[in-house]
Amino acid sequence: MGISREQKKSIESVLKNSLRHKFQNYNPEPASMPFHTRLLGKDRLALYSFIHSLNTNFGTSIFEPVALALAKKTFKNAKSHVKVGEFISEEALLVIQKIMDNLTTAQTSPNKSHETKAIRKVCQKGTMRKVKPTKVDVFLESKTGELYLFDLKTAKPNAGQFIGFKRTLLVWVAVILASNPKAKINTIIAIPYNPYEPKPYKRWTIRGMLDLDNELEVAAEFWDFIGGKGAYQGLLDCFEKVGIELRSEIDEYFTRFNK
Repeated sequence: MGISREQKKSIESVLKNSLRHKFQNYNPEPASMPFHTRLLGKDRLALYSFIHSLNTNFGTSIFEPVALALAKKTFKNAKSHVKVGEFISEEALLVIQKIMDNLTTAQTSPNKSHETKAIRKVCQKGTMRKVKPTKVDVFLESKTGELYLFDLKTAKPNAGQFIGFKRTLLVWVAVILASNPKAKINTIIAIPYNPYEPKPYKRWTIRGMLDLDNELEVAAEFWDFIGGKGAYQGLLDCFEKVGIELRSEIDEYFTRFNK
């Protein structure tokens, strides 16, 4: 299926606007690095600093709007930075804590279907507590009403961080079900690219915390799910095209640091 011409234009526009906005507003920190500067040059140090800065907000400035541009063709509803709700039942909190305790001590293996079923049973039982869940990075609703909530993460998250990621996914389930007990919901960690390519992503580091078949999508798994088969490759082509088109602007921007 791949990416349509209209989607390509939208994605390329997102990339160009994001880079140009970064050029206009980016100011390298005035750190003195005399040895590095003399060895590598001001322009190369500026480029390194720029890339580091870009990486810190790549998700919100590029990956999220690109995901929405892709999803609009295949999903009924697509939003970013979504608040999923503010109430959760006390019984659901207890179930979530029990799930987390059992996973942390390796008494059970992650099973999203069983975990969601357990939360659904108690989603409206007991006192409703007010909570402030992490915002959903990408919120999608299929044409049949099924919900997909994505938490976008860096390519190499620390293995220990997945304990917090798992809790976030479970809390999203409980908060959604608190207001709609019959909702069909999927909560997923998305990693936009595989830093180990062409080797497989090193999933063994998180096998004990996430249900790898239902709570994790990496690279093509994520983009092809959102935009259809071939979307990931089409997306890479868009990035390459924009990089070529803006090469002269990029070069001109960094030459000023040699003056």
